[in-house]
Order: sequence, then C-alpha cells, then structure tokens
Amino acid sequence: MAEKKQQYNAEQIQVLEGLEPVRKRPGMYIGGTGSEGLHHLVWEIVNNSIDEALAGEATKVDVVLHADGWVSVTDDGRGIPIDKHKTTGKSALETVLTVLHAGGKFGGGGYKVSGGLHGVGISVVNALSTDLKAVVWKDGFEYQQNYKQGAPVSGIKKIGKTDKRGTAISFKANDEIFETTKFSYKTILDYLRHQAYLTKGVQINLKSESDNQSYGFYFEGGIKSYVEHLNKGKEALNEPTFYVDKKVDDVVVEIAIQYSNSFNEQFKAFANNIFNPEGGTHVVGFRSALTRAINDYTRKNSLIKEKEENLTGDDVREGLTAIVSVKLADPQFEGQTKAKLGNPEIRSIVEKVLNEYLSYYLEENPIEAKKIIGKGLLSARARLAARAARDSVIRKGALEGMTLPGKLADCSSKDAEKSEVYLVEGDSAGGSAKQGRDREFQAILPLRGKILNVERARLDKMLANNEVKNLIIAMGTGIGETFDISRLRYHRIIIMTDADVDGAHIRTLLLTFFYRHFTELVMAGKIYIAQPPLYKISAGKSSEYAYSDDQRDTIIKTIQAKKAENKTAKSNDQKVAEDKVTADIQSAKDLAELAGDVQAEAETGGGGGGGGGSENQKIAGINIQRYKGLGEMNPEQLWETTMDPTNRVLLKVTVDDAEKADAIFNKLMGEEVSLRKNFIQTHATSVENLDV
Repeated sequence: MAEKKQQYNAEQIQVLEGLEPVRKRPGMYIGGTGSEGLHHLVWEIVNNSIDEALAGEATKVDVVLHADGWVSVTDDGRGIPIDKHKTTGKSALETVLTVLHAGGKFGGGGYKVSGGLHGVGISVVNALSTDLKAVVWKDGFEYQQNYKQGAPVSGIKKIGKTDKRGTAISFKANDEIFETTKFSYKTILDYLRHQAYLTKGVQINLKSESDNQSYGFYFEGGIKSYVEHLNKGKEALNEPTFYVDKKVDDVVVEIAIQYSNSFNEQFKAFANNIFNPEGGTHVVGFRSALTRAINDYTRKNSLIKEKEENLTGDDVREGLTAIVSVKLADPQFEGQTKAKLGNPEIRSIVEKVLNEYLSYYLEENPIEAKKIIGKGLLSARARLAARAARDSVIRKGALEGMTLPGKLADCSSKDAEKSEVYLVEGDSAGGSAKQGRDREFQAILPLRGKILNVERARLDKMLANNEVKNLIIAMGTGIGETFDISRLRYHRIIIMTDADVDGAHIRTLLLTFFYRHFTELVMAGKIYIAQPPLYKISAGKSSEYAYSDDQRDTIIKTIQAKKAENKTAKSNDQKVAEDKVTADIQSAKDLAELAGDVQAEAETGGGGGGGGGSENQKIAGINIQRYKGLGEMNPEQLWETTMDPTNRVLLKVTVDDAEKADAIFNKLMGEEVSLRKNFIQTHATSVENLDV
C-alpha cells in the first residue's frame, strides 16, 4: 500500500527568527557582492526547486535569463503555500519571502530531505533584489504577489483558474548592492548540469534571451552518468561502471565508481546535493570500505603473496573516479560553507553499503576486478620505488641542510612571504634574469629544456628527472606523503617563459606539474605566470612596451596622433602635410595591413636589423622591436618590463573549476592523441603570435 503523502500547507512553515537587515551585511548570507555572490541568488532559488524534486514532487525546472536583467526559475512542484501562517499573521508565501529562517525544512513535515537548510535562501534573494515577482499555481488557481526592495507591494492576488501547479520566482538583482548584475550563462549552465546529474530523472532547462542560447539536461543514470562524463577521453578499466543506490534507515546512499588508466584520483562527495569539498563522515566510510573490499578480494583470490603487505588507500585510489552522494533528513555540516559533513552515523551506513555491493561487483566481474587490482599493485610498487627516490632527494637536498641546486641563484632574504623564485626557460634568459633581479627577494632557477610530462609519469620516474628534482628541492615543501606547505621557501613561484610555441609548451608542462602534485600551492595562490612584452616601440627618445598586438596598435595610433597634433601646432599653413598625416592615422588600411607596411619598409631598407632573432621594424618614424625570447632582452630591460614589482604584469594561477581543469590537462597532456588533435583544430584560428 502506497504511503500517504502529508499535506504541505502553512503548518509546515516554521519561523525561527525575525527579519534581519540582509542588505547591510550581504556577505554573511551569500559570501560577497561580486559575481559569485550574484550567482548565489540563482542557486538559492534553484535549490528550492531541486528540493521539491528530491521530495518526489517536481519533475522539471526551467531557468530563464531575460534580456532586461531579470532571472526567473520555474518548477512544477507543489507550489509555495499561500494560506495564512498562525505565527506571523501573513500568508505563508509572504512569510518565506520576508522572514529569515522561515521555511518548510526544519520540522520535517514539508521536506524529508533538503539542501536549503537555513531557511534564508528565498528571503535573502528578495532582500537583495530591486524587484521580485512570485507566481504560485496551487489547488487549481494561479496566485501572484510582487515585491519591491524586499517589501510586498500588495497582498496576494488570485489571478484565475489553472491546471498547472508549481512556483515561479522572478527577480532583478539590486545594482546598488552588487558589483555586477550581469549573469554568466556558462556559470549557471555548469551548476545546473551538476544538479541534473545529482537528481536523476529531473529535466532542467536553461535559456538566455539576449543571445538566444538554450540547453537542457536529463540524466536517467544520475551520478553514474556523471562519473562516465568525468572519465571522458580516458581508457576505462571497469565497464560497466559500479553503481549502487540503496536506502538504509531513511538515508539514501548513492555511489558510482569507475577506474581509468590515469594516475590521478577524481573524487566528489555530496550531501543533499551540496558539494562537500572537505569531505566528511561519508568520505571516511567510502575510503575505508573501498580499501577493505579490494584487499579482501585480493587475498581471497591469491592475487598477492601471503607475506606481501595489503594495498594502501592511496594504491586502490590511483586512477579512481568516484562520486558518493548521501541524502539524509538532518545533515550536520561543519562551518557555514557546508564543506564537510559531520553526521557520525553516516560513516557506518556508507561503509556497510559499499563493502557489501562492491564485493558483489568484484565477484561478478572478475576481469574488471583483476584490472583494478593490477593497477593497485603497480601503484604499490611505484610507491615503494618513489619512497626510495624521495628519501634520496631529501638526503641530498636542502631539507637536511645540504646544498641547494647548483643552478639556483637564491635570494638573500629568509622571509618566505617576501621571497619569490622565477622559473626561467633556458640558461641564456636565466643569465639575464640573474643580472637584472633584485637579489634581496628574487631567486632565479633556470630550467634546461622541457621538463618531464608528469601527466604520464608516476612519482618514482619524476624524481629521477634532474629538472623536476631540482625544482622540488628549491621549493622545500617535499612531495607526496612528505609535502608540507609551511616549509615553502618562496610564497611566489613565477613561471617565466618565452612568448612562443616552445615557451607555451614549457609553461603547460610546469602547470601540469604543479596542478597534479602541488595542488595546494595552486589553490593557495602561490603560482604565477610572468608576462614579458612582445614589442618595444620607440619614437625619438621615448619607448613603450606592448604585451599584445592590440596594445601595440593602440600605442602606434597614439604616437601617430601626437605627431599629427605637433605638426598642426607648428604650422597651420601646411594643410597638405596635415591631410597626409591624418590619412596615415585613419587609414594605413585601418592598421590591419600594418604588418605589410612594416615589411615593405623593411624590404626598402627602412627598418633596422635585430639581434638574436628579434625583428626591428619601422613605420612612419616609429621603431618596432619584436621580442622572440627572454634572452634577447638585456638585464635592465628584463627588470624594467617583467621583474620590477612596480611595473610588471603577473597572472595568478587559480582553479575555478577543478573538474574542467582535470579534463583540460588530460586532453593536452594525456595519452589520447585524438583529443589533442581535435583541440588544436578547434582553437587554431584563435591563436595569436604563432611563432613556428
């Protein structure tokens, strides 16, 4: 007999606290007033619709970015109650829109499982919007209420009869509160994709009216489809993907596991569809059960010798892509960001479910089981070899008080926060950098050639590479099990390579190295990319540097305009000459043919010759020097343009989306050639300054 559904009305809306001045401290509720905080408004409303889906009451969510800046989120759930609330004396709709900590997710009557736990979501959106419109389709009627600056304009209006059900919330963010009110289609699309994976069987659509973009998601496989998406482009070791969806004591446990030929682990944990980057009890239970189940199968089938040690957790997680998602009635998170789940009972539930069903899977799929265990055994051997190599590095390295790498020109300062190290391509550029630097706080480590591609190498092979080994010793943090970010010798690690194809390749190799083995340094914002200029543009005694073709063209236009002004000021009689200069500025075939003009000048002897492969070109009295390498700059130029903190341009390396970063590194540096070929064909036309 089907379980009788409990009524969802005003009695399920509990008021915990009165209205707070959200507009005065928006950061307390949405994290800030930048782009991230702005998009958080959308997440709050979408999460309410997803909660309806988790309750089995909604099957569809539509998000529309309107051309006039409004955003609307519509679902086909039960509709927010509109009857009068006994505590506030207002309608339930007005209560949840104007009172903090009012919602149907506290007492358990409205929702058994929900992601929006604090009951502040929709009221915060209202408080931070100039206008908000709520439409409810419920009990055969359509209801509507409008708000301005968080306050209702009027009571609820009964519009008429309808066969629809659900809720539509439309809002316009307050441009006096937010730094920007421009929503990113791509950011919202990525978020909705994740929610669709985590809520299987729900249709989620996004539409942008301004550029007529639209996209929809529907995943019957849930997180199983998500795992296979994360492994796209990698060779899967176990097909079919392991998947279990089990309910234990009102807790739903959903786990998907697939191994690949990668050396890295991709793992995501969720509680009530909320991402938990710091893990929690469900992650502890998952890892414990994974290691135990694989070791039990390995021993039972004599795949390792009796005297050999069991595989460690690191061994069984090499190449693992997995997602664990739990849904529970009363989640307890550590911290306001919900980054870590704290419910102690979840550990044993997850451990029990995974141990039981993964054991079944391994027994029923012996070929896949042997591939998984074989990878773990290889990892164990590599781990022992890496430990020996790492111990050797430590014994010979700076951590034991021995000498730093010979090529490292260290700085005199011992204050890591003030110190920085430049990783420079080649000895020639390294020589210029060493002479031009500020020895007090700038260290230089020249790298010979291209370092090892660590995407295709385990730790033991990495530590056998001299360039990689020198880099690890210079940083001082150790690597792998011995990594300790507090020992970092330089708080700015700056990659400085030539502005050509080889330089870009070396930069990519270094970024791969840091992302795969020093992720904490990337996340902490310790990695930077130097931006050396592409051009030196001289006119008379003055010179300027350009870091892009567009900047070069702008500087040339400015110089030509100034020359035209000077000529005009000197003589108003020279009308013919003035017209000619004006024509040069405005036409020059719009400077699109500037390169052709420069080449023509050079061919007729108008340009000077550049040393070391650089190009000196001249147009209308302007000298343009194109740098092809750092080594072409003298120490003074390198200091002035790229190393002087008052003038230089540094790009901080950040990871906004680790999932996409992983996919890009796999595509560019992995073993699948076709992925790189497709990437090159797709982006070839957008490459600037291609220097082959």
